[in-house]
Amino acid sequence: MAGAVRLEPVDEQNLEPLLSVAAAEAEPDDVMPPVEAPAGWSLARREAFREFHRASFGGLDGPTGSQMYAILVGGEVVGMVRMTRCDDPGTVETGMWLGRSARGQGIGAVALRELLNAAARAGMRAVLAETTPDNIGAVAVLEKCGAKLREDGGKVYAEICLDSTPPAL
Repeated sequence: MAGAVRLEPVDEQNLEPLLSVAAAEAEPDDVMPPVEAPAGWSLARREAFREFHRASFGGLDGPTGSQMYAILVGGEVVGMVRMTRCDDPGTVETGMWLGRSARGQGIGAVALRELLNAAARAGMRAVLAETTPDNIGAVAVLEKCGAKLREDGGKVYAEICLDSTPPAL
């Protein structure tokens, strides 16, 4: 892993670098909600990506209840991790993506630990996640970060209790 991993709230300064990584190294459906737009990284899909992220600039207390972070390694944006308030107070749901060139290097686990620290600072007690059994990378990151996993109906559900999470490396 070249350089330190750190999280930076997504804002206008890092939004275009984040979009560049997404367009070059990820599929649209892996990094944003589905939109009615031509396939691939069309202009309409790029604009939808910007709007999706701008909607969360208000953070956990904003209209979307989401805080999105650019994942930086050595100062370069390589992906995104977010936390979104759940109906249950003290609980957030998380999701993450990394550009292809950043996968398999331990960056995901470090980024998730940083997010867990941010969630704890925000007063959260639990972080939830959902993935699929075939997303081996995501399942491994969740396991490394102490998640309790359960599989049901073709999905893997994860829960990380923040009071029992080991400290960040």
